Amino acid sequence: MKRAVAVIFSMLVAFGMYAQGLGLLDKARDNRTSFNYTYSLSRDGEPFKDITSGKVTVEDNAYYMEGLGLEVTSDGNSRLSIDSEAHEAVIEKVEKEDMFTNPALFISSWKNYRDRLKVNSSSGSSLDVTITLDEDTKARFVLTEVVFSPKQGLDDFKVERTFGKEWLVTDLRP
Repeated sequence: MKRAVAVIFSMLVAFGMYAQGLGLLDKARDNRTSFNYTYSLSRDGEPFKDITSGKVTVEDNAYYMEGLGLEVTSDGNSRLSIDSEAHEAVIEKVEKEDMFTNPALFISSWKNYRDRLKVNSSSGSSLDVTITLDEDTKARFVLTEVVFSPKQGLDDFKVERTFGKEWLVTDLRP
């Protein structure tokens, strides 16, 4: 379930960028971009129900995401998922990643998904969008406190960490 939410969340980034327009995409491509998000889901025409909320920071092909009790860091080559409550960490090689699993990739592929997006509202620092996933399912993402800052390098996105003995660390990289 947590991984599914992370995948759906990545769609948020993609469609959020589209709603702000090409100017925002250009700005995101040339900056570090951070924002808060709320994700809601509606099935079969029911009202939207909040699923999760969190924070994201993206720079180039790297990102850091917090939400649903997980912290996910990717340097573009490897991804580290941490569940602090369970003291579990998984490190995996990034393979066949697309915009649904890596929010940074949206900047180059947002035009492929614009036909499924409805912009509910937007401003210079916030965005509210609904995305049709299939005939019966819609996802709503609200981005707030969108901030652009100069690129700072990818040191903040390193996946190599030291964990104590109480942690279960699974490294799935070859």
